[in-house]
Amino acid sequence: MVKRFFILLGLLATFQAIAQKDYTLDQFPEVHYELMEDRLKCVEGNIPLEFNARIKSFIDYFTIRDREYTKSVLANQQLFFPIFEKALAKRGMPDELKYLSIVESGLRPNAMSRVGAAGLWQFMPATGRSFGLSQSWYIDERMDPWEATDAACRYLKSLYNMFGDWELALAAYNTGPGNVRKAIRRSGYKKTFWEIYRYLPRETRSYVPQFVAMIYTLNYLDEHNFNLDEIEQNYQIEHDTVHVNGYMHMETFASQVNLCVDDLILLNPHLIRGATPDGTSNFALRIPADLAEEVRSNRSTILDSASKVGRKELEYLARNSPGSTYGRTRQVYRVRSGDVLGTIAQRYHVRVSDLKRWNNLRSHMIRVGQRLNIWTLPHYSSKTKERYVVKNVPRPVPVVTGGTYHLVKSGESLWSISKLYEDLSIEKIKKLNNLTSSNIKPGQKLLINM
Repeated sequence: MVKRFFILLGLLATFQAIAQKDYTLDQFPEVHYELMEDRLKCVEGNIPLEFNARIKSFIDYFTIRDREYTKSVLANQQLFFPIFEKALAKRGMPDELKYLSIVESGLRPNAMSRVGAAGLWQFMPATGRSFGLSQSWYIDERMDPWEATDAACRYLKSLYNMFGDWELALAAYNTGPGNVRKAIRRSGYKKTFWEIYRYLPRETRSYVPQFVAMIYTLNYLDEHNFNLDEIEQNYQIEHDTVHVNGYMHMETFASQVNLCVDDLILLNPHLIRGATPDGTSNFALRIPADLAEEVRSNRSTILDSASKVGRKELEYLARNSPGSTYGRTRQVYRVRSGDVLGTIAQRYHVRVSDLKRWNNLRSHMIRVGQRLNIWTLPHYSSKTKERYVVKNVPRPVPVVTGGTYHLVKSGESLWSISKLYEDLSIEKIKKLNNLTSSNIKPGQKLLINM
């Protein structure tokens, strides 16, 4: 009777979704409860795929109520699933765990939660550090798809070894092993997720059902009229690495090798400020494989140019005056039990003095439920990189009668221009044009010969 009631609720929600959006009934093929249950059994592997009204409601959400979200996931599926599959196979773990990142982050490598969890696998700062993911103002390895995936696999495997059950391991990944142990005790020491379900935190009660629902959805796309041909999918770029020491400006590096900076960001989303800081040692910068030979052949020239742009501007952003909101975006954080200003400041890469100024606090005292304004600098990405643009106005070049000039085109660098003319070096171009750096812009006129 109860099951039938929830099925009717699910059908009602489906028809409401159709009424609210301009959909046709053909987009929502009728799928009976028992058919969904049978389909899940067909794809079940090492992790039990329980089916019930709660899971059906999430399947309806992903296939009907928010199809756009599901399409956004599908756009990045081929970008990250190969990374997950390789890491899971290496450790002998169930392949189905690759779907967990969808529940965590929607397959967005720069996802940041309101409590400070970050990356594809939503590591909290302390948990990330405990699994070797370094975090600083410039670099956050929680957003590195390869490093974070390896850490997530190690963490999930340790949780499985702790509980001996993959569903409980997933629950512990969401809420922590302490809360799962508490739920086990309160249930009378039951052994499975669904037996301790009612004793878990509310968020965790939805966590495993979403995981199961997403497995179903991505395995039965055709049956729910998702057309992959209509979705622009992203694919991983075949890449190599070049090791960088010291400061390196990402966009300048890209321009030197005629590379779209968005491709460099895609391979290195953990460079959250668009640069490596001073003191960096052997940072493995990922670059497209077809550029590796060129970069290695001209390494010193390319890195020399990339080491001179934007350093002072980024240092200012990192160390600006207390309370400044320059280049930052406001977030509102609600204080939780156990929070102190120091841990909140560390979580958001701001200073305690900033928090106090932004919120007119005269002391370090805060209370549970209090709302704090936090001004954070957005992470460097293809959408936010404009906030990090370094304006470099070249010195005017005197017109030389009879001189030969080159009009800079999009994607060109001093190195590529020097290869177009005989007996022309980068240093000679700089000297002729009074350039103090290798940064040039499309449309700029360069004196090549007098």
